[in-house]
Parts: sequence; C-alpha cells; structure tokens
Amino acid sequence: MSGSAAKIALESAVEAAGKAGKAIDWDGLGKAVRGATKAKNGIDWDGLGKLLVSDTARKEFANLRRAFDDVNQQLQTKFSMEPKPIDWEYYKKGIGEKLVNVYKQGYESIELPKFVDTVTPQYQPKFDALLKDLKEAEQKSRKESERLEKEIAEVQELKRKMSTMTADEYFEKYPELKKKFDDEIRNDFWGY
Repeated sequence: MSGSAAKIALESAVEAAGKAGKAIDWDGLGKAVRGATKAKNGIDWDGLGKLLVSDTARKEFANLRRAFDDVNQQLQTKFSMEPKPIDWEYYKKGIGEKLVNVYKQGYESIELPKFVDTVTPQYQPKFDALLKDLKEAEQKSRKESERLEKEIAEVQELKRKMSTMTADEYFEKYPELKKKFDDEIRNDFWGY
C-alpha cells in the first residue's frame, strides 16, 4: 500500500469523525494506518495468537485482527483508487464551454493540503516501550506458568499418594511442617 493511500485513509477517518461529532482517537488511528502500511510485509496472526495465554487477551486480539482486516480492506480498495479524470469535453457539449471552463479552472486551482504525520513520532517511543514491557511480561508469565504447572503436578502426585502416605513420609516431603508441629508440641500449644 502506498503512503498516499494511508494519508487518504487517515484524512477520511478524521473527516468522518468530525462529521459524526466524535473525538478523534489519534493514537488508535495512527496505529491502524501504521499497521496497514506495514501489512504489505505480512503479519503472522496465527503465530501472534499462539503467544496469548488468557481468554481475555485472545478476545482482544481477535477484535484487533478484525479491525485491522476491515481497515486494511478499505485501504486496499476504497482509498487506494485514484479518482477518474473528469471528461471536460463531455460536459462542454452538454452545458456550454464558458461554464465548464469556470468549473475546470476552479477544480484545477484547488490544492489539497498535504498530510504531515505528527502523531507517529509522538507515540512511537511509547509504543516501543509498551512492546518491551509486553515481552518482559510474557517472559514472566511463561516462568510463572511453568512454576504453577510443576506445583500442580506435585499436588496431584500428593493427592494420589495421600491415602497410603505415612506421617513420616509427609514430613520428609515437607520438613518445615514437621518443625512447626514439633515446636507447637514442645511449647504445649495445641491450636485452641
């Protein structure tokens, strides 16, 4: 997708928000256009989806993907097309040369403002910082997940052995509890 298509999409979105009387979500809009611009390189949606661990994250990711696909499709179709040139000769025959020349002169004198992206430079460092935090959180989450899986396996093993386990075997596995119980007995504290 060309940069001009991204500009047209951004300008159209700004215009639509203005007409609807809504505040413009510059951050979201900038990310969408930036993401759509990078889309030509391809996004591994399935690979990104596999990294998510919670159902909430998967829902949000699905919403993001759907929104991205919608914006990208609009950018690829609606906003990437150049307008058809006006057939001035056709109108001259039907309306008259003088009036058509006035409109042609006015049309050709219009200069559309060029879009200058001031949003991306402001938010790119924030986005990069969030991405870094996300990767750190992912690593912590994976470590915690591994720890919890080990703990679950230990509890399941303990549950399986519980009916045949002796107190000595249990205290061998959890020596801190043996020390606690011995201290309570020694200090004549029976819990009531």
